[in-house]
Amino acid sequence: MEYCDLDKKEKVEEKQIKSNDKFAELKNDYFLQKLFNNLKWKKTLTILKFNKSLKKRMNININDYKEYSEKYSSIEIEIKPVNNEKGKFINFEFDEEYYHIYFNNNEEETKRNRIKEGEHITIIKIIIDYQVKSFEKLFHMCNCIESIYFKKFYRNNITSMHDMFFECESLKELNLDNFNTSNVIDMSWMFKGCSSLEELNLNNFNTNRVTDMSYMFFECKSLKKINFNNFNFNNAINMHAMFYWCKSLRELNINNFDINNTIDMNDMFPHCPKELIMNLKSQYQNKIEK
Repeated sequence: MEYCDLDKKEKVEEKQIKSNDKFAELKNDYFLQKLFNNLKWKKTLTILKFNKSLKKRMNININDYKEYSEKYSSIEIEIKPVNNEKGKFINFEFDEEYYHIYFNNNEEETKRNRIKEGEHITIIKIIIDYQVKSFEKLFHMCNCIESIYFKKFYRNNITSMHDMFFECESLKELNLDNFNTSNVIDMSWMFKGCSSLEELNLNNFNTNRVTDMSYMFFECKSLKKINFNNFNFNNAINMHAMFYWCKSLRELNINNFDINNTIDMNDMFPHCPKELIMNLKSQYQNKIEK
């Protein structure tokens, strides 16, 4: 397609695309994939704003640009590695073309998921395209990460966060303020083995659809405080070993701990401080047995 070969690294001028009705002939998925892989989403919205034929073909109402960007734009993550140690910092569960990785704020994109020996990297930016619908094992066993910050998280199509931060032993800071978990079903083993984390703020988590929270904080041995006042436990069927071996945990801020639908709460608090367990038992009429 001579008029829409977006695979090439040539610069695409906005004016040409704005006036080129032939773009509307492309199939939706193909067009979005190629366009978003080559243009920043704000620029893409500008193109769609002026290309009426394209909007009609794609059946897109972009009067509300924010709503459109929330549906199709990428997720942006900022990572700080530990002392430039070599090692894996992300797992590709989908095709690599859906991940865009930049080192030290360099605009040049690289497609790899490891820090090499001798590299001096202070910051890694990762952009994940809208095609990725699961964060399962996204940072599984990534031990060279000190800090993770989700700077942008517009989409709500992520359904699984199982094993997401599994055994991130060096992780000390985790900023999830922009997280969107509205359609997540599985959070099992999500923070398992994050032994360097001391505090987690999960106040903005939407857990209305989550059914599996088993082993969610298993062996978070340094975790002293978890804030999840807005957690909804109504659909949580499995909370087996959820806080197992959280030996430093002194405070759980829970406003809505409705466990009427929970089937498995076995081994939920072994090796947790006794004062924490006694406090929770008194609050929830001894429904918590272990």
